[in-house]
Amino acid sequence: MLIGEVARRSGVSARMLRHYESLRLLRPSGRTGSGYREYRDEDIRRIFHIESLRSMGLSLREIGRALDDPGFTPAQLVGDLIEQTRARIEAETELLTRLRRIDATEPASWDEALRVVALLQALGSPSEDARQRAALSSADEVPVPVEALVEAALSETEPNVAGALRWALARSGGGGTALLARGLDSPAAEVRERAVRTLAGLPGEEPVSLLRTALAHPDPVVRGRAALALGARGEPEAIPTLVEMVVDGRNDTDAADALGILAADAATADGIAAGLVAHLADAATAPPARGRLTQALADIPGPVARRALADLTHDPDPAVALTAGYLRRLRDGR
Repeated sequence: MLIGEVARRSGVSARMLRHYESLRLLRPSGRTGSGYREYRDEDIRRIFHIESLRSMGLSLREIGRALDDPGFTPAQLVGDLIEQTRARIEAETELLTRLRRIDATEPASWDEALRVVALLQALGSPSEDARQRAALSSADEVPVPVEALVEAALSETEPNVAGALRWALARSGGGGTALLARGLDSPAAEVRERAVRTLAGLPGEEPVSLLRTALAHPDPVVRGRAALALGARGEPEAIPTLVEMVVDGRNDTDAADALGILAADAATADGIAAGLVAHLADAATAPPARGRLTQALADIPGPVARRALADLTHDPDPAVALTAGYLRRLRDGR
């Protein structure tokens, strides 16, 4: 079969077939009496092998090695191609994300676009100082996309840089809550904590709504951070979780302070005091927890807390009785 007919039947151009020959990928089995290339069945099969391997992404050099190596194993080749393709997709996805973020800032000039690129690169820098400077400058100099700030905040391990990122997000005017919501469900405990800390510093109703939902989170750290943030905002939904934190000894001092803030309303104060007293009366409550509950009554105004402290001065646990007596004298002296 001559080269023209092979080209028609295989779909590979005569020019490409000659290129394969020049690279010694293909060697026609014979020549006609006039000196024309003549392709036989085994040559046609090799052409289809070459095209199949090209379709898988192999270079012509790799194809030559594969076809001429008697120990060639397709499984290993396919595995290598999978890894190469995955790496290429990841790189292109990262590039696409970066381009979208630059586009979201609507740069008016190349100078602005390049400054956004520089800030995005700085947020991923191995230098703590560079990341912190990028976070701080993002709020004033160049509008960095909120999604980039959120992703940086969820991965940041240095407390100072994390604080700068949360500050920048609070200054950005909101947004990024969908990414933070996904962060709350991360399999990594440290990412969940960063997500709830970041939400705690954001203004607006949407972050507050997510914090309310986080009160039912299976991770006690997430529940606690959400409760402290909501308590500081005067949200009464946080009260049961804050009382639970006092009982368990998890950030109990901060939890007691938050309960004191929420107790500004008389009815709420009596409800908080009643909740603390109920745990004090529970026989299953351990002595250390009873001590913490007694101390938590210190900043709760109203008659329920006052009566509870009076009763606790006669508690059979001397530590509780002494604490209650001391707190009662402080209250009477105010």
